[in-house]
Amino acid sequence: MPVNLRGRNFITLKDFTPEEIRYMLDLSSDLKAKKRAGIKGDLLVGKNVVLIFEKTSTRTRCAFEVAAFDEGANVTFLTNSQMGKKETIEDTAKVLGRFYDGIEFRGFKQETVDQLAEHAGVPVWNGLTDIYHPTQILADFLTVKEHVFKPLNKVKFVYAGDARNNMGNSLMIGAAKMGMHFVGLAPKELFPDEALVAEMKEIAKETGAIIELTEDVNAVKGADVIYTDVWVSMGEEHLFEERIKQLKPYQVNMDMIKKTENENVIFMHCLPAFHDNLTAVGAEIEEKFGISAMEVTDEVFRSKHSVVFDEAENRMHTIKAVMCATMGNL
Repeated sequence: MPVNLRGRNFITLKDFTPEEIRYMLDLSSDLKAKKRAGIKGDLLVGKNVVLIFEKTSTRTRCAFEVAAFDEGANVTFLTNSQMGKKETIEDTAKVLGRFYDGIEFRGFKQETVDQLAEHAGVPVWNGLTDIYHPTQILADFLTVKEHVFKPLNKVKFVYAGDARNNMGNSLMIGAAKMGMHFVGLAPKELFPDEALVAEMKEIAKETGAIIELTEDVNAVKGADVIYTDVWVSMGEEHLFEERIKQLKPYQVNMDMIKKTENENVIFMHCLPAFHDNLTAVGAEIEEKFGISAMEVTDEVFRSKHSVVFDEAENRMHTIKAVMCATMGNL
């Protein structure tokens, strides 16, 4: 059956079927090939896009802007609106929906992007909230398809770290949808929400996925992918000491890589990564806690296993696919 996503919001992968996700991944590959061939895009000519950012960003902002420009769209970057201050989210959505053909939101509360989607009347895309990060997952799965030479439903995917953050949630959702073996490797107090886990296990019954949560680092055996994220999310900076104590046993290092017993295992990270002490925060953490790296060692980050920069590039291609699929001239 043909897939048509025109006019759809992109809020969470829970809203999409495996076939629709596969379609977006295939479209991403096509658009990536077109860009690399130097073919000028025209799928978004005449479209206007607004990017609303509450949280700082490198990859998400640049990916949306370059993706839009590549296909001929105009972009407004908005950080100083009255939304939630002097104007309700509903009213802001209705105004922006009159001006723009698509709206991206990156911020804190999931309720904000949900309200934008409910009232805007144009496609709304979730660039990240405290609960979900769906555009990242498309980039991740495109990267897996490019580097792991087996179907997604044959892939063992291990996420090590804070499994109840937006990346842990979103990777588990994506894996459940695509029939993958997902392992959330974390201390029990950082397991995902039980209701979300139960929901994904129901989906897994239909797709053949395996959803596994464990504290046992030996569960990485046979992994095709080892993935991690920062131990402290934006807005939780006061928790560094607590998170370091909780998650140090789950640091991705060469010992963990060797435990996979897979010389072709790939390492992934949504970035930015604290793999050394060459940032202001990294230097501060080393001074306070005596560690030069957090969630991943510099050795792994720079090793042959690491595909993090291919993954970062794929943010642009997959975000382009989302915009083209939902509002483009396909």
